[in-house]
Order: sequence, then C-alpha cells, then structure tokens
Amino acid sequence: MSILAGGIGSRFWPVSTWARPKQLLPLGSQDPLIVDTVRRAESLAPASHIRILAGEHLVGPFRSVLPDLPEGAYLVEPEARGTAPVLAWAAWEVLRQDPDAVLISLHSDHVVEPPEAFAALLRETAELAARERALFTVAARPTRPETGYGYIRPGEPVESENARAFRVGAFVEKPDAETAEEYLGEGYLWNTGIFVWPAAVFLEEVRAHAPEVARHLHLLEAGDTPGFFAACEPSTVDVAVLERTERICAVEATFDWDDVGNWLAVTRTRDADPAGNVVVGPGAAKDGAGNVVFSDDAPVVLWGVDELVVVRTADRTLVMPRDRAPDLKNLLAQLPPEMRDGNG
Repeated sequence: MSILAGGIGSRFWPVSTWARPKQLLPLGSQDPLIVDTVRRAESLAPASHIRILAGEHLVGPFRSVLPDLPEGAYLVEPEARGTAPVLAWAAWEVLRQDPDAVLISLHSDHVVEPPEAFAALLRETAELAARERALFTVAARPTRPETGYGYIRPGEPVESENARAFRVGAFVEKPDAETAEEYLGEGYLWNTGIFVWPAAVFLEEVRAHAPEVARHLHLLEAGDTPGFFAACEPSTVDVAVLERTERICAVEATFDWDDVGNWLAVTRTRDADPAGNVVVGPGAAKDGAGNVVFSDDAPVVLWGVDELVVVRTADRTLVMPRDRAPDLKNLLAQLPPEMRDGNG
C-alpha cells in the first residue's frame, strides 16, 4: 500500500507551502488530508504494509499527525521526479518482500465517502488485477463538467463479480469546458489516480513502455536509490506507462470522490450555510452568498459580498473571485518571491 504524499498544492496558497503542503491541512474533514488517507489505507492493510512516499522535509510533520505509524512507514524520495519514478521504486521495494504482491496506490489529497464502499471496491479490484495480470485505475462518474481532471473513455467490459470493470479505451487529458460537457454526455469517466496492480506486472510495463525510467532500474538493483532518482527524467505514470500500455483497465467507483484540487473543493467537502458560504476557522460571512473563508490565524469577516475566496494566514492574505480559484498558479507565477513565499 503506497500513499503519494509529495507535492505542494500551490492552488491552496497561501496556506499550502513547501513546508506545510495541503496534505497537512483540514480540507476534507476536521483532520489533515494525510490522516484521512491513512485511515482509508488501514481499512485495507495493516499499518506495517503502508508506505508514505514523500520528501525528507515532510517526514517530521507527517509523523507529528500520524504518531502511531511505524518508523519504517516512510519511503523518502531523494528528490522529486514525478509519479513514474517513485511508483517504480515503490513496486521495486514491494517485490523485495513479496513477488506476488499487489500494490494499491492512493493520493494523500483525496476525499472519499463512504469509506466502506471504497474498501470493498479496492479489495475486489486487487483480486481482479491479480487475475487479469493487468494495471487498474479507479474511474469516477462525473458530477460536473470539470476541466481540471483527466477523463477515461470506457472500452470492452472485464468480467467482475460486483464491480463495473472494463478495459480503458482512451485517456483524455484536461479538456476545455465545452469538451467536458460533451464527455459527460458520451459516458466518459474521471480518472481518479487511484491505482491497483501487481507490482511485477507494473515493472514489466515500465520496462516495455517507459524507457525514461526503465533505463535506470539497474541503479535500484545496485542499491543506488539516490542515483536512480537523479538519473530519471521527471515523468508522470499516466504519460510514461498508462497511456502507452495495452494492459490497462478500470473499475467504476462506487463511492463519492474529490481530489481537492483548489479552494472551490472546500465547498464540496465542508458544510455550507443556507446562503452557500463555507467558513473554515475563525470567521463569518454575513449578507452575502457563495463565499469561501479559510483562516488559521485571526478572524475573517465578510459582509455584503458574494462569490469571493478569502484566505488568511499569519503572514499572508488572499482575496479573489471564486471563478479565479482554478487559475491560482498563474497569479503565483506573477508575484515576486518575497510576496509569494510564506514562512511555512
């Protein structure tokens, strides 16, 4: 069981920073996202089988919110190179312990409800992946024409006892709004990035289709993990492996899923007042509608305004219209470093 927990979550600036990324924020519940994710993982595997994949700078903060995880629960990336190298490394480490292992990979910034349905589907998917000797991803039925997610076109069905399983007809990356509307009508599904596959099969497909990673696997054989990461080009597993292999299948999610991608996700994961205002932390929104308020410092009060996102930290305040939230990275690229970079 691996949990991808790198990344900064820059679309949650100024709260999310390099030292305190969104995985450590209470964006899905009252607890940090990483805590919610580990709880889901523990419904599928004992704590001794859970590995969190993250940079060294995050191990201490994660341990502070996950004190019960064993010392060996962390696979520390020497440097960030994307999901393809780190998942190849995780598969390599798993195979050292069990040549028949099926690896389940979760992201640390998802919200899933109900957890019982999640656990039941992932158990069945693990059995399917072992039987089919294939790579599986979980696909969620869209609830809106989302332009920030990748989509899956379902292909031929795969025999399954309970789940709706099928071969992936095609992966389609983030569409524009008009195309996303078309995808909803054509039965496309969201690609959640929740993966299930036999570790040995995944490495076979890495060797067959991802030369940017495969040519450096000999460094793992030699015990040179830092050298492996240094040699690998940055690459995502979706592009390097999943879009190239013919051994890719999917199961349709039987649970509600959200990847908590930007501040608008808080309107889906936290309770709103009758006017649609969501307030996390000390604050209030009066005589206005559709606002998002997040403060981990002083109280924030909105009065007579609509459709704003207002975020307050000890040293930064952000105010923007709601419809700008998906494009927050564009703002950060325009800010000088001294204004953009918080104290963590």
